[in-house]
Amino acid sequence: MTASPDFCCRRLDTVARLLEIGGPDIDYDNFAPIANVLLQLLGMTVVEKEPNADLHVWLVDFEGCRLLLKGEHYSGQMWLEGLDSDAEETLLFLAGLLGKR
Repeated sequence: MTASPDFCCRRLDTVARLLEIGGPDIDYDNFAPIANVLLQLLGMTVVEKEPNADLHVWLVDFEGCRLLLKGEHYSGQMWLEGLDSDAEETLLFLAGLLGKR
């Protein structure tokens, strides 16, 4: 079962603790509503938001594991980054929920 047909695991790099997410095209203005849908589907909560000129950085929580959700305006990319080595297992689980497209 996948989280949604609108999102998928584009690439998982457990060494770098990085999960690239495929989905709707994002830009600076539409990142927040798209990210909120993704977080709701995955059961994540926002801890803190940091908007920059061309990059959104949100600190999110998934069952006690803190991750960074990032969205870049110019590339239209969205990804999750693990903050420590414990995040590898969480990212692997989330990649499975998202499924490959």
